[in-house]
Parts: sequence; structure tokens; C-alpha cells
Amino acid sequence: MLDTEINRYWKTVVDTIQDGIMIVDPTGVVVAVNKAFENITGYTRTEVVGGPCTRLNCDICVIALNVQGQDWCALFKGGKMEMRRCTTTRKDGSIAHVVKNAALLKNDNGEVIGAVETLTDITGIVALDMQLQALRSEWRSEEGFYGMVGSSPKMRQLFDLIGNAAKSDAPIIVTGESGTGKELVARALHQIRGVDSRPFVKVNCAALNESLLESELFGHVKGAFTGAYLSRKGRFEAAHTGDIFLDEIGDIPPATQIKLLRVVEEKVIERVGDNHPVPIDVRIITATNRDLDDLVRRGLFREDLYYRINIIPIHVPPLRDRADDIPSLVDFFLRRRTFGDEKSPKQVSPSAIDLMMQYSWPGNVRELRGAIEYAHVTSNGSVIEAHHLPARILGSVRGQEFISMTPSKKERDQKGDLVKALRQSGGNQSEAARILGVSRVTVWNRMKKYGIRLRSDVSHGEEDGI
Repeated sequence: MLDTEINRYWKTVVDTIQDGIMIVDPTGVVVAVNKAFENITGYTRTEVVGGPCTRLNCDICVIALNVQGQDWCALFKGGKMEMRRCTTTRKDGSIAHVVKNAALLKNDNGEVIGAVETLTDITGIVALDMQLQALRSEWRSEEGFYGMVGSSPKMRQLFDLIGNAAKSDAPIIVTGESGTGKELVARALHQIRGVDSRPFVKVNCAALNESLLESELFGHVKGAFTGAYLSRKGRFEAAHTGDIFLDEIGDIPPATQIKLLRVVEEKVIERVGDNHPVPIDVRIITATNRDLDDLVRRGLFREDLYYRINIIPIHVPPLRDRADDIPSLVDFFLRRRTFGDEKSPKQVSPSAIDLMMQYSWPGNVRELRGAIEYAHVTSNGSVIEAHHLPARILGSVRGQEFISMTPSKKERDQKGDLVKALRQSGGNQSEAARILGVSRVTVWNRMKKYGIRLRSDVSHGEEDGI
């Protein structure tokens, strides 16, 4: 292609590039920009060409005064700029986060005749990163712990136990009903211990039949069974130096229990079809929603294996036993539901919260998460009301007046205890939460529910206020 043809199509080429391009002369006057520059900054070509580049208010642009008294950009002294993050101001006054590259332009005599800058818009990435950091911070806040949300006494006790157990190499068994978050406990145990170079391997023991389960756990050699065309490492070898999480341990067949017992006792495995022991260094974390004591009594689970894996038991309480955590969980799921969106999370009415706190939640936190997803879809407005919840939750209180004008004895006692705690703490909600053994969010929700207002003189509280 001839130079004249290249010049003819150069504008089309430049306008096709997704990064913003700006060319300035040695005095900082804008000479040319491309289409992407207009999209990123909101300025049109006619608005910026011929004007100073300082209009963009880039936060890393340093103006240096030379001996002639003219303003020069520091780029003309350094000669180039590579992968520098900065912010610029759009035409509408909003901030754009960009990555800037820049270089000087010289003529055949080596004289500087200008500079070219490219701007890569990363505003969306920065926004997502900020939301992600906020979620991570929340996971480790007083309301959460490695993805588990709750500040009730039972959950705080659970978090303390996880923190202590994580430091041990002994086998850990996590028990609890389906949907309580046993896998989250296992992952927290692993993360606290250190995840930089340690693998975490999960096996669902209930999802595989006996032959497949043994191959998954211990691996197999070529020709061990029909279809074993190649040798394959098992999950125990993959978890070497790390943690293996055996979910639904109560469902493994008796033959596999015998082999697993040897792994726990001797720290060696044998691949299917082989008799050469392979040493492994793994911490075993198991989980079950079944009553292993009952399975042992009925001869369905080996007693010796049970006592080997039950060194550090961790029980995850059902949601019905920590109903005070429901408002925090609802808030967490709603904010996670809108993660990445520009919209604010929906609010939940007090009547809907009351109904959810009365429900028994047989599916536990997993069921609550599904109910919030359902309610988020069925509510067209910004507030989730009680009637937006799934029918099974509404039906569970059918015949009851869950929005009662006459408070129950439990509600009267709860309100009285809250008033007393707020008086004792001088109106400090965090201190009142500590006295009651609940979260600050729970205190706030109860104050809203019972119409309790903080007043300047806390020593003269009335029944309907403080």
C-alpha cells in the first residue's frame, strides 16, 4: 500500500481503535483526537481541538515552569509514559478512570513536534473492584466471617471454633442440616490455614457409585478396569499438602470406608489396580447431614472410622435457631443480588422480615437465599413486601395474623429488654447489642419494628421511646 493510500485511510483506522487517542503540540494544545476519545471524555473534536489538554484535569499531569516562563507538561521532559493509572474529568463533570500511555513525536531532525497519548477507559473495572472489595470487607466484618453472615451468639461461637480448629492438622467433621453452609465452613478452615500454595479439593461422596468413588479418591492405574486407558491420580494425591473435603461422608459404601480408614491412620493411598502405597500429606475435612451415631449403631458406618474422623467436631446451627441473623442475611443476599448493577438493593418491609423470622426454614440458609431471589423477581417496586415471598412461607402462617396489632408476650419481653439495654448503654446501639448478645443490625431492626426512638435524655425513657 502506498504512503498516500495509508494517509487517506489513517483517520478510519484511528477511529476504529477502542482506546482514546489525543495528539498535542509542544505547548499542550490539542491537535487531533479520535472517536474513542470523544466517547471516553464526552468532548467532541471541535470542543477540544485548538484548546489546552489541561481541560481534562488529569491527576498525574505535572506542570513544570521552564526558564522562559512557559508551561510545559512533564511528559516533554521525561520523554514517555507507560501504563500510568489516572483520573480525568469528563465534560459532564464525572470522573473517568483511565490507563495512560504517551510518547513524544519528533521530526527527521530529532526535534520534538508534539506528543501522542492513548487513554484506556477502566472506569467499569474500577467500580466492580470497589464493590468486590466492599464484599470482601463485609465477609470479615463483625456481621460476617469468610462468607458466613451472622452475629448471633451461636454463630460467634461457631466462628471462634473454626478459627481455633483451622490451626490443627487433625481430621475435622462438620455436621449440620442440609443448607446450613457446611462447605463454607470447610473453605473457611482452609483459607484461615493459608491458601497461597495449598490445594483445596472437594469430593461429593453421595454423587458417585462405589467403583467411581474409589477411582476419584485414590486414582487408578492403566487397565485397572474397563475404560481405564490411562493411569490417573486421585483426589487425595491432588490435595497433597493441602485439604480434602469429603462431603456427605455418611453415604460412602462399607468397602470404601475400609480403604479410607487406612488413609486416615497411615497417611498412604493405593490406586485402584495397584498395590504400591503412595504417601500423602493431607488434612481431611468431612461433612454430613446424617446422624453418624445412628448409622454406627445400625452397622451402616464403621465405628473405628467414625472415631478417626470425629477428632474435631464442628456443628453448624440451623437457621431457625439463629433467627436474629435473618435480617443480616437478607441484606447480604439482596446486595449480592445487585452486585455489578448500578441500582441500589431493594428494601424489605418490616412485615416481610417478621414473617421470615417466624418461618422455620427447613432448607436453612439455602432456602432463604432462594426465597430472596424469588421475592426480588416478584416485586416490581423497590420494596419487598410479605406477599412477595414464596407461597410455602405465606402458607406456613395461614390462619395466623402475623401482622398483629396486639403484641405477643415474646414481643413485649423483647421490646422491654431492648429498652432496658438502650438505657443501660446510654443510647449506644453497639453496646446495647453486646448486652443483648445480638448484632447491631438486629438492634436497629427491633428499634424500627417497635417504634423506639433515641432521645437526648436517655435516663427518662418512656414505653415508646428512649
